Amino acid sequence: MPNVLGGIFEDAMQHNWRAAQDRATNFSVPVNILETEKNYELHVVAPGLKKDDFKISLDKNLLSISFEHNEEQNAQEGKWIRSEYRTRSFKRTFTMNEKVDSAQISAKYNDGVLVVNLPKKENVAATAQQISVA
Repeated sequence: MPNVLGGIFEDAMQHNWRAAQDRATNFSVPVNILETEKNYELHVVAPGLKKDDFKISLDKNLLSISFEHNEEQNAQEGKWIRSEYRTRSFKRTFTMNEKVDSAQISAKYNDGVLVVNLPKKENVAATAQQISVA
């Protein structure tokens, strides 16, 4: 009887593992966006990286934040029975509005969170106009 139960448990574990692998193929890092009076802040949760690992670029009004992971094989003694954690590549793209001062964008990485500061332009007022009906 223990072998039968062990087999059922093993099948359930394998099914859950495959489902987790399927979800991992659609990997994306979580991002929180904070708006203050003077700026926007993008908080990208990406633990275990270094500040030099990130690529941040602005092309016209598209801000892209990415990390490219290249799998490395290290020679080590022994063999892994199970290896569940990995660092995956990601790319997130955000559309900037006309309120962002793109020349002043900055970023810092601390405690696993990348914070991208998007300062607002000063004196950007919403334009008001009268529209005549023809």
